[in-house]
Amino acid sequence: MVSSDHFKIRQGKYKDLVRQVRPKPTVLKNSIMAFGVGGLVCTFGQIITNYLSKLGLDAQDAGLATSAILIFLAALLTGLGIYDEIAKYAGAGTIVPITGFANSMVAPAMEYRGEGMVFGVGARLFTIAGPVLVFGLVAAWFVGLVTYIF
Repeated sequence: MVSSDHFKIRQGKYKDLVRQVRPKPTVLKNSIMAFGVGGLVCTFGQIITNYLSKLGLDAQDAGLATSAILIFLAALLTGLGIYDEIAKYAGAGTIVPITGFANSMVAPAMEYRGEGMVFGVGARLFTIAGPVLVFGLVAAWFVGLVTYIF
């Protein structure tokens, strides 16, 4: 019969081994990278907006065009495999809402493109973003209904 002291010794050795091989947390580095890259994405968006405003678009139209450009660029970079490489270093900084949403729509479609355009790309296009779209549409409908009634 094995004593409980034997298990305590083994458990202590196991904990020591885990401490040795566990990666050291890089919270500060990850936070700085996320803040920096997220800030760069937003700064780039502001540069686009300012440029479009100088071309004669009003503020609302410039904002809409900037959103479309950022969505296109994020989808393009995802399709080329560049967005994922940036995300390896930037972490949460690449989840700036508009570009992160575009990435979440394109990434599953690109992953399953070998299954064909309909059953691969078409079916997988909304796997991650689909629930977000459904929730947004239902919430907007509900708020509109409440606003209309009251």
